[in-house]
Formats: sequence, C-alpha cells, structure tokens
Amino acid sequence: MTEPRVESGGDRDPETVSRFVERFAAQLVEAGMPRMPARVFAALLSSDTGTLTSAELGEQLRISPAAVSGAVRYLAQVHLVSREREPGSRRERYRVHSDQWYEALTNREAIIKRWEEALRDGVSTLGADSPAGRRLSETLEFFEFIEKDVAGLMERWRAHREAGRGGDAADPAS
Repeated sequence: MTEPRVESGGDRDPETVSRFVERFAAQLVEAGMPRMPARVFAALLSSDTGTLTSAELGEQLRISPAAVSGAVRYLAQVHLVSREREPGSRRERYRVHSDQWYEALTNREAIIKRWEEALRDGVSTLGADSPAGRRLSETLEFFEFIEKDVAGLMERWRAHREAGRGGDAADPAS
C-alpha cells in the first residue's frame, strides 16, 4: 500500500502531517463533528495554501470522491470551508480561511436567534409554570445570555486580531 500524499511545505514529513491530521480530526469528532468532515477540515487546515481539490483530498485521506463531496457539503453548511472554481476549469478547490472559527460562530448567531424564538413559543405553548415550560425558559435565558456574550467576544476578537496584525486586517490565506 502506498503512503497518502500530503501537501506540506518544505521539509515537513508527510507521515507526520498525516498523523497530525488524524489526531486533530479525532478531537473534532470527540467534540461532535462527523468523522469525514473532521478529516477533510483538518487536512485543509494543515495545508499551507489552505486549499485542496477533491482529488487531492481523496488522495491524501484515501477516501472516495463521494466522501469528499459529502464532507465538503457539511463543512460549507457550517461555514468552515468555501468552494472556489479554478479559473478556466470545471474543477473546484475547497478553501479554509484563517478566520473560519469567527465566521462559523458569527453564523451561529442566526441559529441561536431561531432557537430563542422557538423556545419562547414553547414556553408560551407549554405554560411558563409547568416543569417543561420552566426548563424551556431556563434554556431560553441561557441562549440570550450567550448571545450577548458572544457579540462582545467577537468584537474583542476583531480588535485583538487587528492589533496583532499591526492594523492590517488582510488575510493572506483568504
């Protein structure tokens, strides 16, 4: 069996990079991400360019084009990767941006708002004084608290990132 091809810069050992990808993917799986999207995301994240084609991902991870497609679909839905067409080609490249966590968390705000609305409806439907209504109300209160904290946290992150770049917000990996 041949070793998987791993895109790596300069003198990095492809097997070492591959082991990192699998270890980090395992951590993502443990946190709740599906296995194949976790592997694809870890491979993209560890790529110097932050971009790989379906064929490159398939070769590196030893997975089928269908597995790559499903993983990328999931990752795009949760805003961790984007798809790009290669100029003059039908081939797509998949890109992970250096601000992927920021984007993913920012996009979660809309989901949290929908959950809050559903929880408000649930409290109203089940009755605020019922055990279920109280549980839903506490969950709603938690999400409202988190939503306020996340907005402030994201603003502090933008300021921190800007300061760390000396005021240059450009992303070389974007």
